[in-house]
Amino acid sequence: MIHVVLCDDHAVVRRGVRDMLSEAGDIEVTGEAASYAEVRDVLRKVKCDVLVLDLNMPGRGGMEVLASLRETASPIKVLIVSMFPEDQYAIRCLRAGAQGYLNKAGNPQELVSAVHTLMQGRKYVTPEVAQMLVESLSKPELEVPHASLSERELQTLLKIASGKRLSDIAEELMLSPKTVSVYRTRVLEKLKLTNNAELTVYAIRNNLV
Repeated sequence: MIHVVLCDDHAVVRRGVRDMLSEAGDIEVTGEAASYAEVRDVLRKVKCDVLVLDLNMPGRGGMEVLASLRETASPIKVLIVSMFPEDQYAIRCLRAGAQGYLNKAGNPQELVSAVHTLMQGRKYVTPEVAQMLVESLSKPELEVPHASLSERELQTLLKIASGKRLSDIAEELMLSPKTVSVYRTRVLEKLKLTNNAELTVYAIRNNLV
């Protein structure tokens, strides 16, 4: 039996993923979490072979979970399932220690295949991500300015470019408006831009939104 823990801040999403995995017969969902703090607690209490992890969670996000697992040399395999664009996050997550990356908009059946692939000791990526990995081998890691952004900085850039206000972003990420403002300032500095309009143009030109 493959033991899986789900970490996503949306209960409806967790329910759908749990039902899909349970149909496989050899997969058991042993725990669920909605935040960084909850998943740390759950992983101490239940058996877990594969952690199905969303990136965008309140407070500390999925990249922090990956960093924590890598620091402790955890044997748990991590499958990222996210709405974030593959071309901006997949390789970043794989380099951070994830064993697989799936987009939530993909075929739900891929989820079961991905879990089985990880348990076979192999990484799971879509053909599109595989192509990006091949291309990245011949390119500098920081080829574009936004490659140097942290997870929260990149999230802030994407949300601003989508037309959201700082107060809306702060509420979604469960951060203070002041903290989000700091992220915005860092993004502007790293990308050498001056305002939200330029951020939006940058995001569009680089196919981020």
